Amino acid sequence: MATEKMLKFVTVGRDMPEKRGAEVRREDFNEIYSEFAAAKAEEQASRCSQCGVPYCQAHCPLHNNIPDWLRMTASGRLQEAYEISQATNTFPEICGRICPQDRLCEGNCVIEQSGHGTVTIGSVEKYITDTAWEQGWVKPIVPAAERSESVGIIGAGPAGLAAADVLRRQGVQVTVYDRYDRAGGLLTYGIPGFKLEKDVVMRRIAQLEDAGVEFVMNCNVGEDLTFDAIRGKHDAILISTGVYKTRDLVAPGSEASGIVRAIDYLTASNRKNFGDDVPEYDSGELNAEGKNVVVIGGGDTAMDCVRTAIRQGATSVKCLYRRDRANMPGSQRETQNAEEEGVEFVWLAAPKGFEGDTSVTGVEVQKMRLGAPDASGRQMPEVIEGADYVEPADLVIKALGFEPEDLPKLWGVDGLDVTRWGTVKADFGTGQTSLDGVYAAGDIVRGASLVVWAIRDGRDCAQSILSYLSQSATVAAE
Repeated sequence: MATEKMLKFVTVGRDMPEKRGAEVRREDFNEIYSEFAAAKAEEQASRCSQCGVPYCQAHCPLHNNIPDWLRMTASGRLQEAYEISQATNTFPEICGRICPQDRLCEGNCVIEQSGHGTVTIGSVEKYITDTAWEQGWVKPIVPAAERSESVGIIGAGPAGLAAADVLRRQGVQVTVYDRYDRAGGLLTYGIPGFKLEKDVVMRRIAQLEDAGVEFVMNCNVGEDLTFDAIRGKHDAILISTGVYKTRDLVAPGSEASGIVRAIDYLTASNRKNFGDDVPEYDSGELNAEGKNVVVIGGGDTAMDCVRTAIRQGATSVKCLYRRDRANMPGSQRETQNAEEEGVEFVWLAAPKGFEGDTSVTGVEVQKMRLGAPDASGRQMPEVIEGADYVEPADLVIKALGFEPEDLPKLWGVDGLDVTRWGTVKADFGTGQTSLDGVYAAGDIVRGASLVVWAIRDGRDCAQSILSYLSQSATVAAE
């Protein structure tokens, strides 16, 4: 019925009155779409087989109780579905939008494995939480009792925000420090708005602020405030800075203008969508409009860049990746979406250098083939001699991945151990670092990973910090 109403609406929409037409259409569309979405959510949820071994739940980093909230949704008990979802996930509406479900829950759905198409778990998760916000089921965070202990969190990305949520609900005083002017980390400035609407992120941050979480923004630890000063103010510290140092590409001509980092490009686009003054965007330096764009890389960040370039009105968008499609680290669903939007993927191709005297005019591409596997089991790309060519480009975006910054040096911290990869060395179970009362969570421990893993790590670390605070209080009382 909802589908029939939507089709009828599209047919008669052009005949609506001119006066207040936009408002009438928007209100009618929202009403009809809401009914349509509810019907689709119930339909998809009812497809869940309630199998004996819920592989979807097992392959979710948060181990969300997916079968139960699907069952609640199928029977129209959306508030109960939301409560189940919220019990294990701090930000279900965010995960529903950006998790690579094709590699996690949906990819391991038994219905998908049997060839009948997966239950669209992510879409249902998004729907029930959006409905919860609309209906007022998402309640303010009100601790049962306040505690005197305070925790400082360095980094306002998903791991830090998830930890802040858990700690504040237990009455702990929480202060979050971040280098940017808005909280959210990559949720705010890294992921494009067409994948994750920014009001969805800001809504959660406002919820934490209303709960009493203090945010200290534009704070560069090591410059504006020392790590020792932050540590001295709090009973425990959580490091959740993420990884923002971009892998660079050293090749002839790489200093030419028009060759930019993915993080700079995406941040400029997101800032523009916030309404900020972004000179680099306005000048065209970080704007793809009317340009031949080449993105180098094969991960999710590369997919964000190519799809953003399409939306900015690029003349052409090509993605170079040195392996084939099957070995691409990014989401296959994202790749398919990009192709449908007009992105051309050039597989088994790697940059050799760049053309252009002052501004880039092309990428020198060398064709590759897959050779013997390396230690990890992945086939190594090998150069095909004599198969080089030039790909025209006015804007080249390097999306080669991220590495951790040298925090001990950056912050002037003695005794903070790091791994040989530069990530903070932390206990796998608790997140405890080499410094007493200092914990670490998210990408700064794992390396560049998924938002859902950062949320999981932040929640787990918060529980460890609560145990640490209770033990410290017991020792102090003796």
